[in-house]
Amino acid sequence: MLPDMRLNPYLKSAAAGCAATLPMSAWMLAAQHWLLPRRERYPLPPEQITEHAAEAVGLDAVAGNEPVLKVATVVNHFAYGAAAGALYAPLRSLPGSPLVKGMGLGLFVWSGSYLGLLPATGLLSPATEHPARRNALMIVAHLIWGGCTGVLAERKG
Repeated sequence: MLPDMRLNPYLKSAAAGCAATLPMSAWMLAAQHWLLPRRERYPLPPEQITEHAAEAVGLDAVAGNEPVLKVATVVNHFAYGAAAGALYAPLRSLPGSPLVKGMGLGLFVWSGSYLGLLPATGLLSPATEHPARRNALMIVAHLIWGGCTGVLAERKG
């Protein structure tokens, strides 16, 4: 008997989450540049989180070196997108549009991260303390990520 060659749904969902981080990041950077007033164009949460995490564990060579911090931010953001994307796997069996299920996951990840996990770990202040426009930017980013994750995770082939 041949082994089942279908990709494990958790791995497929993680890969989808990783891939979905690209359009999410493109939106974040474009919206930061074009939609936020200058006073709100400071580093986006993935960079802030990476810098705070590096400082917390004594990686001053990352936190204090802008090019290294940028690379670490990209790696961390895509890794978090993959890890969160794996959460989509159980949603695959639910009825409904992958786009809508994914967008729901995106809102869950945003709220769980920005109102719970990140403030609890001290890596970022809660979303309630951030400007409304920046929160809107990040919520839309997570809707984009979630929608793309759902569509990619349920794509045949």
